[in-house]
Amino acid sequence: MTMPVLKTSRLELRPPVVSDFAANMAIVSNEETARYLAAHKGPADHFARFCRNAGSWLLYGYGAFTVRLREEGEIIGNCGVFHTLRGLGPDFDDQPEAGWILRHDQVGRGLAHEAMTAVFDWFSREYGPRRIVCMIEPGNEPSIRLAAKLGFTPIREAQLPDGGEVRLFERLPG
Repeated sequence: MTMPVLKTSRLELRPPVVSDFAANMAIVSNEETARYLAAHKGPADHFARFCRNAGSWLLYGYGAFTVRLREEGEIIGNCGVFHTLRGLGPDFDDQPEAGWILRHDQVGRGLAHEAMTAVFDWFSREYGPRRIVCMIEPGNEPSIRLAAKLGFTPIREAQLPDGGEVRLFERLPG
C-alpha cells in the first residue's frame, strides 16, 4: 500500500511513524489540550491511541495523519479519518471516525479546518462518499464550531466506557 502525503498551502500531512510519538505525547500532555481528551489519561493511553491509529492504516487503508507545518517542518498535531470501536452503539461504532488534535499554540489559526478539508477530499477520492462520525467533549467549543464548519451535525450525547461524557456528530455524504 502506498501511504499518502497530503499538502496544503501551510501543512504537510503524512501517516505517523514511530519517531512521531514523542512530539504527539508532548502535544496531548499539554494541560490546555488534555482537558478535552476524556479517554486518554496518561502515557499508556496515549501510546494505545497512537498504535490504534497506526493499526487503522494497516487494516483499513486510512487513519490519522501527522500534521507538520510545511515551512518549519515541526509537528503540530494529528488529524484524519480512522476506524475504531468505542462501545457507543451502532450509530457510531464501526464507522469511519474523524478526529483532530493540534498543539495548543496553533489553535485558532484555521489549521485544523485546512487539514481536515484536505483529509476529507482525499478520503472521498479514495473511498467514495461515506458517512463519517466524530466525538467531542462538551465544552470544547472550538472543536464543536469546527465540526459544524466541516458539515457535522449532532447525533446525541453519550458516555464512554470509562465514564467520560462526549457529544456525537455525523457528516453525511453529499
